[in-house]
Amino acid sequence: MQQTRLNTLLDRLGTQIQDQLKNPWRRLATLVIAILFGVFLGLAISSTAGQVGYLDIVASALVAIAAEVISALFYSDRWKLRQTLFGEVLNAFKFGVLYGLFLVAFLLGS
Repeated sequence: MQQTRLNTLLDRLGTQIQDQLKNPWRRLATLVIAILFGVFLGLAISSTAGQVGYLDIVASALVAIAAEVISALFYSDRWKLRQTLFGEVLNAFKFGVLYGLFLVAFLLGS
């Protein structure tokens, strides 16, 4: 690949972001933001799928399949996602979505 100004700018931006996220407090803040965004998305999925009665089964199946795929990728030894920030953020996002769905289920009493 050629070393253009755009490539060097993006490379420097990527290394600066990686350097910033090596700080444990910023890493924790990123994980908390991922969990909160997952809760928001879980609440949004349940409210939009609940408006249309025939999408409940499809939405729940897609969420269950996505959660199982993320768990399989995160906990497998092949991909080693447990050692990366992306893997931790993806797993935190999954926990947030599932927590949001459980929260709606408990609120509705079902």
